Amino acid sequence: MMCSMRAARLIKMVLLLQSRPSMTAAELASELEVSERTVTRDAQALSEAGVPVYADRGRIGGYRLVGGYRTRLTGLARGEAEALFLSGVPGALREMGLEDTASAARLKVSAALLPSLRDASRTAAQRFHLDAPNWFREPTTPELLPAVADAVWDDRRITARYRRGEDEVERELEPYGLVLKAGVWYLCARVAERGAFRVYRIDRFTAVEAGGERFERAADFELPAFWEERAEQFSRSILRAEVVVRLSAEGVRRLPHVVDPPAAREALGRAGEPDGGGWVRVTLPVESEEVAFTQLTALGAEVEVLEPGGLRERFAAEAARLAEVYGRR
Repeated sequence: MMCSMRAARLIKMVLLLQSRPSMTAAELASELEVSERTVTRDAQALSEAGVPVYADRGRIGGYRLVGGYRTRLTGLARGEAEALFLSGVPGALREMGLEDTASAARLKVSAALLPSLRDASRTAAQRFHLDAPNWFREPTTPELLPAVADAVWDDRRITARYRRGEDEVERELEPYGLVLKAGVWYLCARVAERGAFRVYRIDRFTAVEAGGERFERAADFELPAFWEERAEQFSRSILRAEVVVRLSAEGVRRLPHVVDPPAAREALGRAGEPDGGGWVRVTLPVESEEVAFTQLTALGAEVEVLEPGGLRERFAAEAARLAEVYGRR
């Protein structure tokens, strides 16, 4: 174990020296998390192994590679190199337990790039950052996410227990891919005994055990296309009720911002012509009357609920209450 750890450290030291003109012993010690004396011994070991590590003596001395000892990815343009570094999403990688692996990979790529492209990782990081969770929501990492991620990378079947309502269910799953949506992690998997694909929220898993058996992935499975299709199916499946409303021109403009955008666009596409006052009658699919009340309240006086009668009465009562509140001195 100690030998493999030292071998990994020596490789990392070479990669660090390839990525920079020179580094001091203190800088190397900090990056490698060892003492400066260990850096000296490692540099000597590399030199004895034929790696041309040169030590510059003196107060501002350091270590560097001589003789053009590096591998260059000469086919990459600057834009391609910068795009490569955008593929590492720090938060998501950290939650999956892949932060160290990704860091090592980026270091190897940096070391192999031409000197003129060495700053690609820095320039990309300064220009793009992904913050996945919604506003006003404290993100939480599912405890079992790293175990699920390992199985996804290894194409290994898992036995998972998860909460479904008040009960717990056990399934044998073939984990195909992970999706991070608005701060929530989902697993796209095929149920082994049924052959059907399903989507599971990982924070609802209570136990995950990876077996020794690997599965063969379906050659035609495309994770982005699968997720897009299932997300659209889900958004439509929860719209089980309908409300009839009148919308002003401003209400028409704002409607897609307060309800499901595809549902709003579809409903507006079926609407008739505006009346003399510019108002449009729209039949809108919604999740429930309760959800519709919360959503449509955001439109204020730009919407009038016509049906169902119970929801219209609720809006009338809310309007009267607001009038009372704002009518006070």
